[in-house]
Amino acid sequence: MNLIISSSLLLMRLLSRNVTLRRANIQTILSRLYSEGPTELSKAQLQKFKSQEQRFKRRLHSVHRKFADVPDNSEFQGQHHVYLEDGKRIYRSTLGHGKQETVEVFNADWGEGGYGSIQRVRLSPTETMLAATVKKDHHEKTRCMLIRLNGVSCTQRVMLVLDNVLSFEWATDDVLFYSTQESLRSLHVFRLHLIDSAVQTTLVYEEKDPKFFVEVSRSRDQRLVTINCSSKTSSEVWFVDSKSPFSFPSLTQSRQPGLLYHVEHSDNSLFILANTGPDQEYQLLRASLASPSMPHWVPVFSAVPGTVIKDLELLQDHCVFTVKDSHCRLQIQTLTTKEPYQLNTLQLPQWACDLSPQRVGTVDRGSFSFLLSSPVHPPVRYLYSSKGQKLSITEDSIKHISIPEFNTTRLQATSHDGTMVPLTLFHMPAFSELCKAPLLLHVYGAYGVDLNMTFSPEKRMMLEDGWTLAYCHVRGGGERGLSWHRAGSVLQKQRGVEDLAACIQTLHRLGVSGPDLTALTARSAGAILAGALCNQNPQLIRALILQAPFLDVLGTMQDTSLPLTLEEKGEWGDPLIREHRDNIASYCPCHNIQPQLYPSMLITAYSEDHRVPVSGVIKFVERLKKAIQMCTTQVDINASLQRDLITVGKQGSQVHLRSSLSSATLFQERSL
Repeated sequence: MNLIISSSLLLMRLLSRNVTLRRANIQTILSRLYSEGPTELSKAQLQKFKSQEQRFKRRLHSVHRKFADVPDNSEFQGQHHVYLEDGKRIYRSTLGHGKQETVEVFNADWGEGGYGSIQRVRLSPTETMLAATVKKDHHEKTRCMLIRLNGVSCTQRVMLVLDNVLSFEWATDDVLFYSTQESLRSLHVFRLHLIDSAVQTTLVYEEKDPKFFVEVSRSRDQRLVTINCSSKTSSEVWFVDSKSPFSFPSLTQSRQPGLLYHVEHSDNSLFILANTGPDQEYQLLRASLASPSMPHWVPVFSAVPGTVIKDLELLQDHCVFTVKDSHCRLQIQTLTTKEPYQLNTLQLPQWACDLSPQRVGTVDRGSFSFLLSSPVHPPVRYLYSSKGQKLSITEDSIKHISIPEFNTTRLQATSHDGTMVPLTLFHMPAFSELCKAPLLLHVYGAYGVDLNMTFSPEKRMMLEDGWTLAYCHVRGGGERGLSWHRAGSVLQKQRGVEDLAACIQTLHRLGVSGPDLTALTARSAGAILAGALCNQNPQLIRALILQAPFLDVLGTMQDTSLPLTLEEKGEWGDPLIREHRDNIASYCPCHNIQPQLYPSMLITAYSEDHRVPVSGVIKFVERLKKAIQMCTTQVDINASLQRDLITVGKQGSQVHLRSSLSSATLFQERSL
């Protein structure tokens, strides 16, 4: 609930009321704006904006209050207590019936230096220790604080503070494994041993290849601590048995080009999810703890044709798979862990788009708790029990099932090369009544990552206001598996742009909205496809909203001093290779701007964002401004009117680019 959200919604509200400039009426409107005078018009526009912004803020506050009590992952359970995390603090109360005393056991401000919000929390096996990382506001820096948990009524104290900690897991109550991060790279893993009043720290793993990223995790049965080394194209997993935490890490399988795998454990067996299945998709394999290497991997389960495995939870006697079909519908499939293997499929609600496991705290290995949600449906907590092999809804979620109904429509668009691209559509009216509805499109299509489709109160508000929301699952993302990502990466990145254009054209052809009522939103790497679309097919949309956008792919990938350049070659290509460089240059948003009419834009950048340099965003905005000036010259608009139409101003940390032909505004904010 901030200015950026209000500005974004305001831009889209203007779109829905069809206030934006129509190409057919350019000369008429320009003459009217010029006759009114820039000073008076500016004051009137500013006052109108402030008034609308206040209305939006009130609406946003109202919708957030409405859904303030939806289930989330803020609550977790230990052996003896229930914990509640609110972003800054952690509280706990004793397990039991009736009202229990609640005590604060952690506060993000206990550490020095004004650190901000909680990122990750882990309880030690017998709940005597708590570790939590907090991320410094407006920075990438993190700090891990260790708390010894005393009695309920006792005041807790910070026992130890560790800087630059990225991931961590308890092996025992006095042994913690953690990885560190510096300059956005994580290459080291340490073992921390708490010895009475002393502390012993030992380096247990050092990654030599800068293209790899290292993190620490733990098997669901809490037996193994794993050290996961991953690049864009391969992975390697080491593990430490919690029964012997001081032993040297054991290697599962050495890294190989193209081999990706993840490790779980149950009953002295490793369950390995690896891309060794058909078309290099994930399948489940099994190996003994004593012989974990690839020659000993035995296939157990491969996804049914047309579906892909998205996640795995290992219970005491069941594997629980999250899978997606060709239309991106979610399913749960369960498989017994002992022969003869028995597969069971559990259907989820039609509206379900995101499944979030609840894994913090002491885990009941006989059940699996998770949250189901969609961008417009609040989270509902489900519980799967391996005994009855049934799904049930928890009591705290029942009331959110009865929210006003909406429609979830699954479509497919035919891309330029004939590939069918999934589309997910949310709307209140019937599908046949969407011709005049404003449309907001979402896209990402990078790193093999699915579009974020978790619940958003703002999106729910837009739906109730008559908007249609569309999610384009283009190639380069992970919605249809690893092959879907490969088909839209490196030399194939243009396919994602073609997929996006096909999705928009398909919706318009089917009678959903129209170009003058269509807006597109993207963030980070998703802005590459959005920006490329505006260069290649600007007539398809009327407005564009970009958050922390990656727009100068070529310039960034040529700058080897940036921390992520080496890692990113597996996604975008290596500009030192001529074929790769030419390919990047062919679609890079910053290098393909041309004199033409562009959609209205709102761009939000972050001055201290080390992942997406703000210099590339500013370069994009400056080039866009010049292209607009050239365009206005070509349509014979006089110079004084050009100055009124295209203005750039700076206010503190904010930079604004505004044009009546292509209204682009860049906000530079000091936050991440």
